[in-house]
Amino acid sequence: MIKENYHPQLIETECQQKWDNDNTYAVREDETKEKFYCLAMFPYPSGSLHVGHIRNYTIGDVIGRYQRLHQKNVLQPMGWDAFGLPAENAAIQHGVSPKNWTNENIAIMREHLKKLGFAYDWDREINTSQSDYYRWEQWLFIKMYEMGLVYRKNAIVNWDPADQTVLANEQVVDGKGWRSGATIEQREITQWFIKITAYAEELITDLDKLDWPDQVKIMQRNWIGRSHGCNVIFDVPNENTSLDVFTTRVDTLLGATYLAISPNHVLAQQAAKHNPDIQTFIKACQTTKVAEADMATMEKKGINSGFTAVHPISKATVPIWIANYVLSDYGSGAVMAVPGHDQRDFDFARKYNLPIKTVIKDKNDSADSQKLPLLLDGILINSGDFDGLDSAEARRVMADYLVKNNHGSPTIHYRLHDWGVSRQRYWGTPIPFIYCQQCGIVPVPEEQLPVVLPDNVNVKDKLLPLSDIDSFYKVDCPRCGKLARRETDTFDTFIESSWYYARFASYDQHKKILDQRVDYWLPVDQYIGGVEHAVLHLLYARFFNKVLRDLGLIHTDEPFKRLLTQGMVLKDGSKMSKSKGNTVSPMALIEEYGADTLRFFSIFTAPPEQSLEWSDSGVEGAYRFLNRVWKFAFDHQQILPYDHKPDWSKTSAPIKKSRCVIYSLLKQASDDLKKLQLNTVASACMKLLNELQTLANGAQKETEQLADYHYLISDGLRILLIILQPITPHISDYLWQNIGYQQHYGNQSWPKIDTKALEQDNIALIVQVNGKLRSKITVPANADNAIIENAAKADEKVKKYLQNKQVVKIIIVPKRLVNIVIRD
Repeated sequence: MIKENYHPQLIETECQQKWDNDNTYAVREDETKEKFYCLAMFPYPSGSLHVGHIRNYTIGDVIGRYQRLHQKNVLQPMGWDAFGLPAENAAIQHGVSPKNWTNENIAIMREHLKKLGFAYDWDREINTSQSDYYRWEQWLFIKMYEMGLVYRKNAIVNWDPADQTVLANEQVVDGKGWRSGATIEQREITQWFIKITAYAEELITDLDKLDWPDQVKIMQRNWIGRSHGCNVIFDVPNENTSLDVFTTRVDTLLGATYLAISPNHVLAQQAAKHNPDIQTFIKACQTTKVAEADMATMEKKGINSGFTAVHPISKATVPIWIANYVLSDYGSGAVMAVPGHDQRDFDFARKYNLPIKTVIKDKNDSADSQKLPLLLDGILINSGDFDGLDSAEARRVMADYLVKNNHGSPTIHYRLHDWGVSRQRYWGTPIPFIYCQQCGIVPVPEEQLPVVLPDNVNVKDKLLPLSDIDSFYKVDCPRCGKLARRETDTFDTFIESSWYYARFASYDQHKKILDQRVDYWLPVDQYIGGVEHAVLHLLYARFFNKVLRDLGLIHTDEPFKRLLTQGMVLKDGSKMSKSKGNTVSPMALIEEYGADTLRFFSIFTAPPEQSLEWSDSGVEGAYRFLNRVWKFAFDHQQILPYDHKPDWSKTSAPIKKSRCVIYSLLKQASDDLKKLQLNTVASACMKLLNELQTLANGAQKETEQLADYHYLISDGLRILLIILQPITPHISDYLWQNIGYQQHYGNQSWPKIDTKALEQDNIALIVQVNGKLRSKITVPANADNAIIENAAKADEKVKKYLQNKQVVKIIIVPKRLVNIVIRD
């Protein structure tokens, strides 16, 4: 029996304690049951949950709990993406070690997640900053080194001279370090790289296998950037070398009037040796970002290198310019400039008075063809022997010409670059290599893993990098035994999040990275997270999955079968953030309204993939709804559950109608859950409660068929509580156990749809005349077209529109409408 008033805090505490005591959500492999792996992107342990977290994890929990109700073996784990620069900065700010700060935050956030009632298997909890996790990450990195997928090379990076670290492009604001304020420099330093480009083609083609949003797949395709084009060789005779350039428009090759090279190109550095102006220009370029997106919008600047190349077809002399918009790691760091047919090249040529040559004309000779640059395909002009060819044919013919003359070849180019993973900071996974003067680069032997990050660091105005900790980097070479130096860079934290999904399946395996349990659980059936991770995180995880597959450790091509990218949480039209002062404290709301209220609001207010506008009144509305559910259960608990079995063929029309509504709403909720249209599932629950109240009101006036009313009220509330259970598990579970339905939800299944209940004796049809609504009629559900047509024409509201008119035809849309087409 339940008490009259709804006290969410009391029942939620009781339910959570019971789930913990019973270890309700711990799962093990069971080959007799269908598995379902539901995973939400794990959080960075900042110390507090925000409503964006709650929405994300509630969506995942609804999906996981729904699958449990279908008797699937559901894995839903949780962990912490614990390394990274924010923890270092917070540790400096608070004067504590990053480890302690991180672990304290994890404890707080774990408690908050438990208060929300998420059905996590906490036995599998992962903390990526613990050595028993990153040990296997180091092992895998060494294996990739042995596979030829890991190497070291010099690369241009954003360098903060004050913090003495590499900065991501996002951390450079107006040319200055985001934290130090120091003017950043472009430096060339030696870094570790992972050869993700080796899997570029597979990363593109396998997108077709995934049930992912089109938006995300397009973003990944664009990031990988597969382009079919041609590699063109321009000889530089005075320097006894050549420049290789990639172009997708080899049909415009005879319109190339200059070449542009990166400021870091070897020819640019050579030109600068005896030219102070070039030295000044190159130095100025060293304070700009190195991202392609920035290159696209920045002011284009350049200087003539003094070198020239020979055009591979015309043999004309072509000047070589040094330009700030050319990236050193894009192809060979050189591009072919065709001002007549490329906007960037056109703007640059106009600025520096360089020749502009048109070699394509519009097929249709439209007015727009007079405007430069002409960017479309067309017919070749001013191209010698190639004149008159259309662009598509010219690309084939000119590529053949270059091959025959040893000056180029058709090729596929990828925009994707290899992944630089070195970071010059403390709080990260140590890179497991040793440098020995005698033996060279030496991987740390497996028996010496993990290379543990030292704990005893002093926190003052900044954290000492590992290169300043003698006890860490001074080490004996494992091959020759002589004094050597350990690598002091740490990994990019994207590595930790690139394989955690697989480790959850082998969480307690201490002898190897993964075991046979991954064959049961992988791939992840449903992955949930923000669209801001649509490119890098998801791309890196897909790459790691393929490497693990090729090592024989897993047997799936992709890590995440289905993806849902949830929208942001907004307040007053803006994304919630501390800087805007528009955040909401989830824990305060839980104290006031309970976790179920917050869960219901976050599901009901908007479709999962769309942004949710925060509303205090919406939260209060969710709370009122749950109070109504509680009150309805309290008012009817004396008849629950009701064992009487009605004869539905003999029951009254109002009861049949309510039964039809109840099972129609169950069908809607079932269909919508399959499509992850979760907000309409919540609205179906509200409609279902309204129908139950209508049914209860009818029961108060009934005597003859009261037993049928009571049975349907009992059955309808049973269905409501099960549909609600994934969204609001506490109130659903508590009511279920305390009003006599069954001992525990773990034994319950998703309700079956009674198709006979959906059958109606009569149906309502809209009647239109020439497409305009004129009336509604009620006809037997099994009425044939003749009966429907006669009923429509006989309707009093319709008759007046048919007087003195000729009926041309009557269109019947089954179970929906009748449209009578007339003419004068």
